[in-house]
Amino acid sequence: MFSLKVIWNPLEGLDLGFFTLHFYSLSYVIAFVLGWYIIKPIFKRDNVSVEKIDPLFMYTVIGCLVGARIGHYLFYETAVLFNDPLHVFLPFRTDPFEWTGFAGMASHGAAIGIIIAMFFYSRKHLQKNMLWILDRIVIPTAIGGTFVRLGNLMNSEINGKATDFFAGFKFVRDLSDDKVAAALSKVKISGTDNKIDALVNDPQYSELLATIPYKHPAQLYEAICYVGVFVILYLVYWKTEKRHKLGYLLGLFFVLLFTVRLFIEIIKEPQTKTDAFEFASLHFNTGQLLSIPFILLGLFLMFRPEGMFEKKSNA
Repeated sequence: MFSLKVIWNPLEGLDLGFFTLHFYSLSYVIAFVLGWYIIKPIFKRDNVSVEKIDPLFMYTVIGCLVGARIGHYLFYETAVLFNDPLHVFLPFRTDPFEWTGFAGMASHGAAIGIIIAMFFYSRKHLQKNMLWILDRIVIPTAIGGTFVRLGNLMNSEINGKATDFFAGFKFVRDLSDDKVAAALSKVKISGTDNKIDALVNDPQYSELLATIPYKHPAQLYEAICYVGVFVILYLVYWKTEKRHKLGYLLGLFFVLLFTVRLFIEIIKEPQTKTDAFEFASLHFNTGQLLSIPFILLGLFLMFRPEGMFEKKSNA
């Protein structure tokens, strides 16, 4: 049978000597830079000065990063938000001190952060209805999400559940996995990286390696789906007149992207020990529950009566 099973042991970043540039951080840089080039011809088509892109870039970066960080701790690790609030904005814990980097970013929080940022950007720089810029910013946001999920894949985080599916990854660098930790504890070599490399490459540890299950590469599935979301939004903007209906592209973005999240969450492992809820005898995790309001809002924006927001727009 055709198989795409992979022992996933990638480099997590580029060692520059004085520090390591992690691919996850680089994925955000790529997303923002690519977004700049995608939005430029859109502004030109709509007769908006390209000089307004630079402040848009800054508002988007701040809104995305701050919203994603606060969202993660608000939705998934609420206790940290109140017990160690500095950790939300700093790359380390203070009690006790531990260098963690900026791990923990929630896409739902990023969406809310960008919406708030666009409210202030629109008022100061465009003098247009906020929905006008949100309709356009979601196009590069969709492809940006692809690179962020690829960054998650390089970090071996947000993994899927164990599977016998023909395409599965052994995430040997997922130290939060009990089976990975147990296998590495039996490798008699010093240094985590050395242990992982020996586990993967040394035949004497093949039985230990076999104890680590293959899992769905949920990040990869999601990244591929986001490419599809980007293509649809791009074509709707450039090939149809829907761009003239305020909120339509934003609503389409919400429906497409969070429907992807709703279904892919089914095969993801819980992000925290309490990341599960039951509603009307149905089981949901936090990501699914947060996706439903965005989908409903998206449907409203797409199919609302004509003229509901346009009267307030200068576009």
